[in-house]
Amino acid sequence: MTRRLRLAMLGGGEGAFIGAVHRIAARLDDCYELVAAALSSDPARAAASAAAIHLPPGRSYADWRELIRAEAARPDGAEVVAIVTPNHLHAPMATAALQAGLHVICDKPLAVSLAEGEELARLADRQGRVFALTHPYAAYPMVRHARHLVASGALGTIRLVQAEYQQDWLTRALEQEGNKQAAWRNDPAQAGPAGCLGDIGTHAFQLACFVTGMVPDQLSAELTSFVPGRVLDDHVQMMLRYANGARGLLWASQVAAGCENALRLRVFGTEASLAFDQEQPGELWFTPLGGAAQRLTRGRVDSPAALQATRVPAGHPEGYLEAFAQVYRDAAELILARGEGRAPAAAAQQVATVHDGVAGHRFIEAVLRSSAADGRWVPLD
Repeated sequence: MTRRLRLAMLGGGEGAFIGAVHRIAARLDDCYELVAAALSSDPARAAASAAAIHLPPGRSYADWRELIRAEAARPDGAEVVAIVTPNHLHAPMATAALQAGLHVICDKPLAVSLAEGEELARLADRQGRVFALTHPYAAYPMVRHARHLVASGALGTIRLVQAEYQQDWLTRALEQEGNKQAAWRNDPAQAGPAGCLGDIGTHAFQLACFVTGMVPDQLSAELTSFVPGRVLDDHVQMMLRYANGARGLLWASQVAAGCENALRLRVFGTEASLAFDQEQPGELWFTPLGGAAQRLTRGRVDSPAALQATRVPAGHPEGYLEAFAQVYRDAAELILARGEGRAPAAAAQQVATVHDGVAGHRFIEAVLRSSAADGRWVPLD
């Protein structure tokens, strides 16, 4: 990198798991310097959170609108804003940042509706700003190698796609027991109209699209809320149809007892299949038709995209934090290349963008329509 980018963070104060993840990711490759933050809307909590990460008091804000206004006006102000808040704040924060000329790195889902997402995409394009979306699972070296294998034709014509994402942390009604993370995820005013679907179903969908290069054109879905009193879904399952005749299955659940963070993808073609398990991110299974299963490992595969996302030699574990850092590194490359008037590195262009976020909202809205119609097949448009 030619220089470090100046970063501001909105949200992610004390007690917020994802805020610390973003800060580690931003620091890991030395691409960013955290110069300002609005870590909480409560002034005392914002100040305490800023002090805990050694941020100067003069660059800590209790109002995110004031942060954007003040930082955009400073000659040494933030160039990039990281948004790590509940979903309902994503669109207003990103809109203000883009209008102020700042680049954006935002947690998914992009917004709370397709209309909001589409407007953000138009604004980012008009402003000429990079808008990266944090889909870190697509940034693992072995996922990028899986994409390479599919694109190279190693699997032949894709026939079957199976994506699944299971957790068990919402098996009980934590939102009724004072758990803040569970509470906002089950509040439509903060999370939007989707619960498990928006929280982790979108990750499974994006991973399948990223690896296969295909977006389903129809789906038949069912949303369920298993926990009594829960407003939003905690389980989703669906069938998928693709334009080339391929078929798919996707299910996501946050009430799958015994599961931790079980994101898995299997893709079957006419010549071979592949399988990826997020809990074992350093390996990818490739099985040719009629042949033995091959365990491919990070550091031993040679596709440019996998190599670009690999930091340490083979046999040294890399995981979630490094994948999240890859999102930040790719975004930095896109931002710096744009500012320097050059083409960005090809591998960096694999980072999820605002347009991937719009595709995610088309997916969410199609699932909601299908489920409301008792699983009727609906188009993704």
